[in-house]
Parts: sequence; structure tokens; C-alpha cells
Amino acid sequence: MTTATTASGLAYREALPAGEPAGTLLCLHGYPESSHMWAAVLAAAARAGWHAVAPDLPGYGDSPLGDPEEGAGTWESHVAALTRFHEDLDLGQVVLCVHDWGGLIGLRWACDAPGRVRGLVVSATGFFADGKWHGLAQVMRTPGEGEELAANTTREVLGTMLGSVSRMDDAAIDACWKAYETDERRAAQLALYRSGDFEKLAPYQGRLAELGVPALVLWGSDDAFAPLAGGRRLRDDLPASRLVVLEGEGHFLFDDAPALTAGVVAGFLDEVAGQAATSGGSGSG
Repeated sequence: MTTATTASGLAYREALPAGEPAGTLLCLHGYPESSHMWAAVLAAAARAGWHAVAPDLPGYGDSPLGDPEEGAGTWESHVAALTRFHEDLDLGQVVLCVHDWGGLIGLRWACDAPGRVRGLVVSATGFFADGKWHGLAQVMRTPGEGEELAANTTREVLGTMLGSVSRMDDAAIDACWKAYETDERRAAQLALYRSGDFEKLAPYQGRLAELGVPALVLWGSDDAFAPLAGGRRLRDDLPASRLVVLEGEGHFLFDDAPALTAGVVAGFLDEVAGQAATSGGSGSG
């Protein structure tokens, strides 16, 4: 596995198969994570014969924040950054794998240009105009309260918070901490949540189903931030999908069960490649 940066400055991790790739897997992390969360998935995808890529979204991991005057940190700025990333690396058609905020960003991007995706892996997120934010997000969306929370989050506090809802090791928590390293990055977190008005998704309703691609909906049974009901709803909304529930796992299932989640995603990629072979498609990314 290698790390690099794109022409537009985003850092990313990449894993390559031994031979000609069956396709490209593009993974988008959630909040407050980075491409670090995808290490096991990228390696498993490469072993399965796929080119696998995961960026650090702007202001997270090793990626710079971007220009605050251009709305850095907002939902819309992240969709635009993803568009540039995809173009910079000339990734072509991808299987899109998303978690948490990566879902809100990536699924919007996929619907904006349907030819970009040939499959979906959707985990611990939502894409509903009638969605409701969890308690922590509501605090971040509230002026004054959000600033106080961001200012008072130390590395120790973050570790305690994440440790209460996940089994992240120190390396994973350190990767998350990069989102808090400057005042500007902390402010960008608030900008992200404050731009996250679910009514913006009203024009997208029904458009995920219209993509007509195979989909894996992967969820932890004990997710406190994106309850399993949302996974069931996505499964019902996507005609070519199946729901896999990992019993006893929570929101951060890729960090908490890396081998298990990587194996499930790699198995889905085998299915996508097999469908392409049966239909006569090249499957190249």
C-alpha cells in the first residue's frame, strides 16, 4: 500500500493488485476519520484483484483544508473536492464504498453523474430528506455550543469519546485527531455539520435506485449514531441490494472489525466482477 497526493492536493492511500485490475474501489471516510480507517479494506480489495483508493477529505488526515473563502468544510465543498480527486486520478467508473459523512458526500456525488459508479457499498449513513441529526451533531450545529465543544476537545477528550463507542487503537485515534490540529480545522467541522440540512436531499430522492447498480448495505447492529433502521430503509429503497448486519458492532465497524468488514467488501467486489464477466463488460476502472 502506498500514500501520495493528487494534483489538487488531497492525500490518499492506494493499493494495487498483482495483475490487471478487475475495477476500481473508491472509499470515502466519515467524521472525524481519514483514509486510515480503510487500510484493511484497501489491502483486501487489492488481493481480490481490484485497484483500491481512499482519499483524506479536505481538513482530515493529511489533506489540507482548502480556501475558507470558497466555503471550505461545507458539504458542497467536499462534493466538489471529490469530483476533483476523481478527475485528478482519472479513476473512471468505480465501486463506491462510503461510511458516515462519506455517504452524504459520496452518494450525492454519485447521483450528480450516474455513470461514475458500477456498484455501491453503503455503511452507517443516510440519504433521506426527512433525516434527523443525532445529539452530538445537534450540538455542533448550534452556534456557541459547537464552538465550545470544538475548543474544548483535547486529544485525551477525543480518545475518551471514541473509546466509549468504538474499539479504536491509539493509531486510529491519532489519525482522527488530525482533524483537530488547528483552529481552522475545528471550525471546518462545524461548517460541515451546519451545512448538513437534510432538505437538500429532496431533489435526490429516488435517484439512488435509478443508478441501477448492485449495492451492499453494511451495518453494525448496535450503531448509536446511524441506527439500523436506516440501513433497512436503504436496503428497501435500492432494488439491487442486500443488507449485511454485523451483530454486536457499532458505528465504527471498519475500525472495530477490520478483517471482517474487509472480507465482506472483498466478497461483494468478487460478485461485481463476476456480473461484469457474465454480461461481457470489461470491468476496468
